[in-house]
Amino acid sequence: MKAFFQILKLSFTYRATAVLIVVFNILFVLFNLLSLVLFVPFLKLIFDKSEGEEAEIFLKPDWASSDGMFEYFSDYYNWWMSAFVEREGDIGALTFICITVLIAFFLKNFFRYCSIYFQAYMRMAVVRDLRSQLFNKSIHLPLSYYSDERKGDLLSRMTSDLNEIEIAVVFAIEMIFKEPVSIALHLIILFSWSVELTLFSLILLPLSALAISRIGKSLKRTSAKGQKQMGVLLSIIEESLGGVRIIKAFTAEKLALNRFKKENDHHQKIATRAFRKRDLSSPLNEFLGAIVMVSIVYFGGQLVIGDTGGTGPMDGEEFIAFIIVFSQLMRPVSGFANGMSFMSKASASLDRINEVIDLEDKIKDVEHPTEKIDFIEELKFDKVTFKYAEEEVLQNISFSIKKGQTIALVGESGSGKSTISDLIPRFHDVQDGTVSIDGIDVKEIEKAKLRNLISVVTQDSILFNDTIANNIAFGKPDATREEIIEAAKIANANDFISTTEHGYDTNIGDGGNKLSGGQKQRISIARAVLSNAEIMILDEATSALDTESEKLVQMALNNVMESKTSLVIAHRLSTIRNADVIIVLKKGQIVEQGNHNELIALNGYYKSLCEIQQVI
Repeated sequence: MKAFFQILKLSFTYRATAVLIVVFNILFVLFNLLSLVLFVPFLKLIFDKSEGEEAEIFLKPDWASSDGMFEYFSDYYNWWMSAFVEREGDIGALTFICITVLIAFFLKNFFRYCSIYFQAYMRMAVVRDLRSQLFNKSIHLPLSYYSDERKGDLLSRMTSDLNEIEIAVVFAIEMIFKEPVSIALHLIILFSWSVELTLFSLILLPLSALAISRIGKSLKRTSAKGQKQMGVLLSIIEESLGGVRIIKAFTAEKLALNRFKKENDHHQKIATRAFRKRDLSSPLNEFLGAIVMVSIVYFGGQLVIGDTGGTGPMDGEEFIAFIIVFSQLMRPVSGFANGMSFMSKASASLDRINEVIDLEDKIKDVEHPTEKIDFIEELKFDKVTFKYAEEEVLQNISFSIKKGQTIALVGESGSGKSTISDLIPRFHDVQDGTVSIDGIDVKEIEKAKLRNLISVVTQDSILFNDTIANNIAFGKPDATREEIIEAAKIANANDFISTTEHGYDTNIGDGGNKLSGGQKQRISIARAVLSNAEIMILDEATSALDTESEKLVQMALNNVMESKTSLVIAHRLSTIRNADVIIVLKKGQIVEQGNHNELIALNGYYKSLCEIQQVI
């Protein structure tokens, strides 16, 4: 029920649209019922005649002597119709009733379409808002989340889970405003004709509700499994398409296909079970409805025939009308049951969506952050300790970077180099110690202002399926074309950009796959240059490049670092020989520190690394 009310709340975010849907649904219910009830007095007046006898003459009813509003309007209609039949004859009355029924059917379907018309907007608007919330949350989640979760699972929540919510939005409003109103009005009509027969029929209806309820609980469990499996499937698709070059290189197509087939078959089995359970509710409800209908026909037939075969307490015309109206009562009951089935699936999907939306971003701004818009003097690590879960990655790290200096971090893989670079822009927060800029703890600076002071160039050039110009201007979308070209020149990228098909307006494809590794990296550097941040973090920016590309990229980096404060992470020690300070890390600790010549003189761990790479 919690999911139902949350979906209803989301729907009523668009209050005017929701109210219109409710109004049109109620009008649809009224005219649907009216199109059936209009036949009843006519059946009495036209066919309830004994041979050679005149039709019964009705007197104009008096409001004061009527037992209720419904009886008054029913008697008034009978009186008016009897006068009409007497005046116009049976054929005239038949023509009139056909026209009025036709008008009632037209209005019924017109109001139904109006309801669907506004539902179309609401269902997509709610899904759009949820998708925006989900994407917004995904963008702001800490990097640690993506280390633990599959991207495919997040994609599944944004697609298939939201599709279930879209369907549920329609049913949510109808389940509370349309179907109950329809059921109530039908019951009022039925009770007015026969209290005894209506009570008998209502005793049988809970059987259907109980069966549908049990199916719904089972369906929610199966749906949750299905959506989780869809996340696994999308992850495999995303990984396989991203790594298609490696799959082909190792002739691992069969392995990739078998892996996909296994998970795809598993998803198919779960989804099949979910659809079977969901679709079982409709035929089961219809069959149970048939049992109820047959029971009513048998019981009601006895009321019409009477115990002795004579006239019973109920007229034949009323009994026929009762059956017609009761058959229509089963439609909203069935709609309510189907709505419960869809709501069960949506509930599982909403739980998965809420898991992400409700996640707490632990990297928060303090209530009153310190205003910091420039870097003046020093970036400092003071006795910093950091853990991923229970694994200690950094231990008692202390060093400082003066403005204008280039500091290099070297060491074996897993020694904590990238973690140190991630702590500066607060991609993670330290457990002990402080990271400060100009004496201000980075936790005290607003995240957006802090990150505006920093540019990052990573080993993997992360580019977007857009033009070269838009990729360079990614951090500064209001940059002029002149500023973009100047940044490209500094990054040694202008020459190759000029030779592309459309120059700066050339689309580089998914992930920049139309460019070489060196070209992608120089565009990444141009992007960092254009941001004009005062602190540069270069995370193994040349380690994945060939010699010629590395030379071009290194020249670009040297151009950039001339006027910046730089933290360089490098595996190729030849690229950091001229660094002001080289910090050597091993198993999360600083083991050596100094410039290249000082470290060589120590004859320690750094010298052994240089000997391996033949840098000395």
